[in-house]
Amino acid sequence: MMNCIEAHGLTKQFAGRLALNNVDLTVGSGRIVGIMGPNGAGKTTLLKAILGLTPFGGELKVLGRDPWVSRDALMNDVSFVADVAVLPRWMRVSQAIDYMNGVHPKFERAMAEGFLSKTTIGREQKVSQLSKGMVAQLHLALAMAIDAKLLVLDEPTLGLDIAYRTQFFESLLHDYYDKARTVIVSTHDIDELQHVLTDAVFMDGGRVVFSCDMTDFDAHFHEVAVKPSDHELARTLNPLHERHSFDRSVFLYRNADVEKLATLGEIRTPRLSEVYLATISNQTLAQKGSPK
Repeated sequence: MMNCIEAHGLTKQFAGRLALNNVDLTVGSGRIVGIMGPNGAGKTTLLKAILGLTPFGGELKVLGRDPWVSRDALMNDVSFVADVAVLPRWMRVSQAIDYMNGVHPKFERAMAEGFLSKTTIGREQKVSQLSKGMVAQLHLALAMAIDAKLLVLDEPTLGLDIAYRTQFFESLLHDYYDKARTVIVSTHDIDELQHVLTDAVFMDGGRVVFSCDMTDFDAHFHEVAVKPSDHELARTLNPLHERHSFDRSVFLYRNADVEKLATLGEIRTPRLSEVYLATISNQTLAQKGSPK
């Protein structure tokens, strides 16, 4: 099966600064990929390149097409919600559905109605009458109702409270995802999204600094809380990161010998956010020329 996205040496420069710095990224079809990173890491620029919204250096194919050259054709198979997306305040919800039904050949009204039925949004309400969270829900319902091969979401749950965020991720997994569609999500809601993802990608400084198939996450990453007398021994096993917690230090490992780790203390699987924080912290220290 053809990969959904193939990027090789992808670059983008703004005012002398590399927003994308030699990015290599392959996304298979039927994956749910979370792209995470601090502000200014290059996440949104990468999404814009994938969507054909900005020119770029290097090679990039999306659904087999160059998105900058063949954007019109590509958009027939792509759905997108930006973090700054807006709807006319005078428009009623029913009019937004009618509009999408008229302009996009792959919009499925019944699917949009199904997503909205799980909300408190009224069909005759105007956008101006909706809360910020309800507007976000409406955007998502309209985007997910397009029968697209690729769905791109830039901070899709921005403005939603935790109940709505949980509902959205569950809907994405159970009502939208069918193992044929590919979903790319840029988000800061790392732990809430972890159970949905098939792949995680961390960006920092315009680069991809980490990638992981989430089916292998539990097998590769381990944390151990180590008492002070064993700290030096723990460090000989090449931890990815070390943090202090009360009277012990917590050591994070990738691909370490589990039998050796067990001699240091109780082993647990870290959250994805903990691996993220460790990775970004190490990147920051490396950029400063400090030891890990």
